Amino acid sequence: MKTPKKPALAAESDRTIDIYVKAAEIFHEQGFDATSMSSIAAAVDLTKAGLYYYIESKEDLLFAIMNYAMERLETMVIEPSRQIADPRQRLESIITRHGRLLTEGNKAITILTDEIEGLKPKHRKEILDRKRVYFDFVRETLEALRADGQLRPVNTTVATFSLFGTLLWLPRWFRPDGPLSSEQVIEEITRIASGGLLNNCAKN
Repeated sequence: MKTPKKPALAAESDRTIDIYVKAAEIFHEQGFDATSMSSIAAAVDLTKAGLYYYIESKEDLLFAIMNYAMERLETMVIEPSRQIADPRQRLESIITRHGRLLTEGNKAITILTDEIEGLKPKHRKEILDRKRVYFDFVRETLEALRADGQLRPVNTTVATFSLFGTLLWLPRWFRPDGPLSSEQVIEEITRIASGGLLNNCAKN
């Protein structure tokens, strides 16, 4: 009797997460289409058959990685930031927390945008729906700033896309061994974003 495969989205062990992280790095460097299952298996010290114990297919692995990435965004960025009543402090929390995730070396967050087309339509919709919740949360934060008299006369949809664009570009140029630490870079991004979005009447 054939042994049933482990569901891709079962409770993640450290080993499963290690596979997600390393596979995300390879997808980031080579692209989803150009990456073979053999190269992923080699990177995580498994045979190709051993890798299939953890996942059903390459698309299944990509979907699992994106779910993992969204869970990190939800638990480490969105949920704690929702607890902050002041919209300025909330915006700073979003930028800082998201920036830390992007500079810690884990590429799972990065491929949420880069490789979304590699998903089946059903899986793509699920990830896009979760990303939309995050987008709406940031835009609502900017709308709260407007209501509080702190926002410059900008379109909040455009501003939200621009803010995400700035953050998502971060892993492409930031180097841990560069002249600035990740915290210094995040502070600069927060300062630049605040300067472009908040008016001179912004509260301290």
